[in-house]
Amino acid sequence: MATLVAAGMLALTACRREAPPSSGAELTFEAPVSEAGVQAALRMSPVPPAPVDPTNRVDADPRAAELGRLLFYSTALSKDGDVSCATCHLPEEAFVDGRRLALGVLPLERHTMSLWNLAHQRWFFWDGRADSLWSQSLVPIEDPLEHAFTRAGVAHAVHGDDALRQGYEALFGPLPPLEDGDRFPAVARPVPANDRAHQLADEHARAASEGDEHHTHLFGSGFRHPHQRAWDAMAAEDQAAVTGVFVNVGKALAAFQRQIESRDAPFDRFVEGLREQDADKLASLDPAAARGFELFIGEARCISCHGGPLFTDLEFHDTGVPEVPGAPVDDPGRSRGLEALRASEFGVRSAWSDDPEGPAGVKVDFLPSTGHGHGPGEFKTPSLRSVATTAPYMHNGAFQTLEEVVSFYVTREGARQTGTTEKILVPLDLTAEDEADLVAFLRSLTGSPPDLARLGAPNR
Repeated sequence: MATLVAAGMLALTACRREAPPSSGAELTFEAPVSEAGVQAALRMSPVPPAPVDPTNRVDADPRAAELGRLLFYSTALSKDGDVSCATCHLPEEAFVDGRRLALGVLPLERHTMSLWNLAHQRWFFWDGRADSLWSQSLVPIEDPLEHAFTRAGVAHAVHGDDALRQGYEALFGPLPPLEDGDRFPAVARPVPANDRAHQLADEHARAASEGDEHHTHLFGSGFRHPHQRAWDAMAAEDQAAVTGVFVNVGKALAAFQRQIESRDAPFDRFVEGLREQDADKLASLDPAAARGFELFIGEARCISCHGGPLFTDLEFHDTGVPEVPGAPVDDPGRSRGLEALRASEFGVRSAWSDDPEGPAGVKVDFLPSTGHGHGPGEFKTPSLRSVATTAPYMHNGAFQTLEEVVSFYVTREGARQTGTTEKILVPLDLTAEDEADLVAFLRSLTGSPPDLARLGAPNR
């Protein structure tokens, strides 16, 4: 898809550490790809089992996964009772929404990310502002653009639903005495200062109240968010009890989402054919896709950022994606994500982690304490697993088809001028047939559809 001149090699090496080794066996027949292609393919399949997160003690507990399933599809965890996780992550649409930019309670500035193989990720969201799947699961709930809810509301929602309450208490023990409304208000949470989502929500509120002197006055210099006022009125131990329920909900959601996996793609069956020297399985990759794979690892050098079984280096790059209406022209991406990560109360080293001193924290130990070391507009390299099912593409939904994506990386037409000092992408001398072959290979990464009996909305 693109030629990387200076970036990606360190991350690519890290990605390869997770990959299964080559079988080392000599083929007794002519493979449909080169020897270099054979060795690369053996490192890129299969997808390994989802790792268990030590910071989430219920991560691999099937009871937590079932509770997380109920929570994932519950609209009770939103301001007006009409938004759930599945609003943007529809299971019948490969856990995306098909929109250019996501829409929760209010419009968002970025495209909905895929949930395929999410448990394998190192950082979460386009800007990497969360460092675990359970902490990522909490952010949309209190984001005023997404669910626009509060952690106190979450605790009350779990308490007021028999199935949620029973599932929760079987895992985490008794809920606090939420029936005491004086101690536990229905709506309360800490409201972060200088948070982009909250700034946008305030802008929407100001615009909606333009000309209304009462509402305009509320946003004066002395304004304190009512959610924060309710939170400040609570005793510290009650704040901790509510936050504990909130965190446990995030951990149950993570246990459910770790099951959303893309496997058994034609490419994987092809790699099985290489290992087993099975001609029928080798035919799973048609000639166009085989040519595309050779380009992917060779002349196009897509593998520089999209290596390993997940087809991602798990890191961040500014690829010069064109601007689109509704998305900010100066989205700082990873640089702002690092600021949010440092400010998060739910990091893997926090008191809410189930293993705050463990190895999961190594990745944050080496982050810079100040600054960010990232150029403007860097976003996470997405996995290409089942990429054909997750259109549109890029952090701002700039491209509707894989053909548009490949053409952009090949020609660089319309690329936004970036401020990064890292020279990443250059035009490639590829033909229209080459581009079609690359698309054919990308389509070969589509795994089996999700098992809706296990991952779809529960019958309630």
